[in-house]
Amino acid sequence: MKVAKSFTYDEDILAAIETTRNGRSASEWVNDLLRRALKAERYAQLEREAEAFFANPETSEEAAERKAFHDAAIRSLAED
Repeated sequence: MKVAKSFTYDEDILAAIETTRNGRSASEWVNDLLRRALKAERYAQLEREAEAFFANPETSEEAAERKAFHDAAIRSLAED
């Protein structure tokens, strides 16, 4: 669903939109650019979360749980 909104853009951004839209409507091109930017931001956020997750050393209890899960998965696969 499309919703009409009013935004204020810098003149240099508007000029770049006009010169790079390749025959598409400016609205369509801006929507495409915003989708790309939002996707890039989601990936950047996931990367930051992964870095934070892997930066914290595993406790011995977590290591034991991970090993138990791994061993159970191997046994389950071997049964098939």
